Amino acid sequence: MNFKTEKVSYKVKQSKENPEEKQAVFENHHEIIIDRETWERVQELRKQRKRPNRYDEVGLFSGIVFCADCGSVMYQQRYQTDKRRQDCYICGSYKKRTADCTAHFIRTDLLTAGVTENLRKVTSYAAKHEARFMKLLTEQTEDGSKRRNAAKKKELEAAEKRIAELSAIFKRLYEDSVTGRISDERFTELSADYEAEQKELKERAAVLQGELSRTLEATANAEKFMKVVRKYTSFEELTPTLLREFVEKIVIHESEALDGKRRGKLRRQEIEIYYSFVGKVELPD
Repeated sequence: MNFKTEKVSYKVKQSKENPEEKQAVFENHHEIIIDRETWERVQELRKQRKRPNRYDEVGLFSGIVFCADCGSVMYQQRYQTDKRRQDCYICGSYKKRTADCTAHFIRTDLLTAGVTENLRKVTSYAAKHEARFMKLLTEQTEDGSKRRNAAKKKELEAAEKRIAELSAIFKRLYEDSVTGRISDERFTELSADYEAEQKELKERAAVLQGELSRTLEATANAEKFMKVVRKYTSFEELTPTLLREFVEKIVIHESEALDGKRRGKLRRQEIEIYYSFVGKVELPD
């Protein structure tokens, strides 16, 4: 980066900081120390770093666990008696009474066990069936199948060809109007029709380009996730570093009683894990 500061006058030693519009950034000018992908991932991880809580600890899941109903971040809570200590996470809105939401209570040990089990399943499958896993990830994203992409690419090419044809027609139509071969009324009528068609085609082409770009991005993101899998071929326990490299966020749903009792011991609770780069992963049975 250049021109971050400037001298007001040669008579004055102090410099003043330039506004961003006056600064100049020359990307890729020097040999990089770390690649952009790693840099961006580190910045994301830095944002997730949390201060110690009132127990002088940083919870394993702090900052990445969210309530499924109100979207609030979930906070670590501790219930302690003479006989035992129990850590859990509860909805931030419920804790602060800022919104009408339920606790979405989940014990930390159960959350850790569930996430660890799912992470082991996903990484084990990915390591053993890499090509199949890559295909699975791209197909799970919207418009991931090759057949649909081929059809969209064909439609996009046809739309772009017709847009070019309409531009040529406009030119000939204008020349005919200038030379008097067609009346002004006819020129206005035809040009309005062609303009409407071209506008519609351009809008459709933009949509198709966006959908095709997302598919390419899905493939690239699947490869990014595989890099993390290769880095951790196996692990003994869930650590903050490992968790944040693999997981973007975890969404906790309210538990449901299986025995019909409001405070029954038999309960089921859904946990959604969104992995870094690829989101939710659904493995085949």
